[in-house]
Amino acid sequence: MIVDGRVLRDDFVPSEVVHRHDEVTLLSEALEPLLSDGRPDPAFLFGPTGVGKTCIARYTLAQLREQEPTVRLSYVNCWQEYTRFRVLYRILEAIDRAVDVHRSTPKDELFERLSRADDGSLVVVLDEVDQLEETGVLYDLHRLPHVSLVLIANREVELFASFDDRVRSRLHAGTRVRFDRYGTDTLAAILAERTDKALEPGAVSDSQLRTIADAASGDARVGIGILRSAARRAERQGVESITDEILEAAIPDARSAIRRKTIEGLIEHQRVLYDVIAEAGEIEPGELYAAYERRVDEPKTNRTLRNYLTKMVHYDLIEAVGKRRGRTYRLVDDGEPDGDR
Repeated sequence: MIVDGRVLRDDFVPSEVVHRHDEVTLLSEALEPLLSDGRPDPAFLFGPTGVGKTCIARYTLAQLREQEPTVRLSYVNCWQEYTRFRVLYRILEAIDRAVDVHRSTPKDELFERLSRADDGSLVVVLDEVDQLEETGVLYDLHRLPHVSLVLIANREVELFASFDDRVRSRLHAGTRVRFDRYGTDTLAAILAERTDKALEPGAVSDSQLRTIADAASGDARVGIGILRSAARRAERQGVESITDEILEAAIPDARSAIRRKTIEGLIEHQRVLYDVIAEAGEIEPGELYAAYERRVDEPKTNRTLRNYLTKMVHYDLIEAVGKRRGRTYRLVDDGEPDGDR
């Protein structure tokens, strides 16, 4: 049944994008100075999870490189690479300048290497940039005339609240590309395109694709996960098409798989917060922070913890109930995604 499994992967970038024309155009225009040896202002991609921000960034930059192959690219996922050292290392690695760099290498030496790598334009995409613990690295990168920034995050207000004044003033100018949730029709069409490339003809019906799109609540990541799970189940059962029973089982299956993957990707301090909430059932911030501090050797600041919690809310791992003083946190039920809060 599965002809090309790559098409059902989260990181697959299609050769043609047909549902984000405005966003592609805006980002392309923002990056246009690179075609004439110029340097664009930072570009920001904002929106909830699963709306195509990463895909559009990768697609647009691939299109740019077709026009100007000398432009170098570095993609960094700040969920994993959340310190200044890790970000600089990943960028150097992408341009083959990370030879002989070790954990003990001073961070300033990494920055010096990057500053000397000025033999051409370099676009750095920082995905999940609101996960950075050391936002000063953004100031470092902005200082380098050969480096252009594309920053991907959920919400502008929360991202800029995490910056100090120096970073905020440098990055205030720039293009904002905003992504809304997919509607059911659009997401069903996206799934149909993936189906055409990934599965045998007739493997899934149009009505089933709409069922998947509806269950995904505008999150393409979830929709593609459901389609992938259903196709694998059908293949294991040796049937030629996805039955409604298979699809019904695949929906919670895919949500659980995405949730597990997201939990596994949490950094240590986020995982401690998650575990405390899971054990408590529901907990108010003061108790949560106190329990967290008892479990770690070097606690983060309350501001950093709030950023961690906000990110976990965006990813439907936890939900914040109530406002400010009366707020509590609890886990999100697997079967009831809350969508963009």
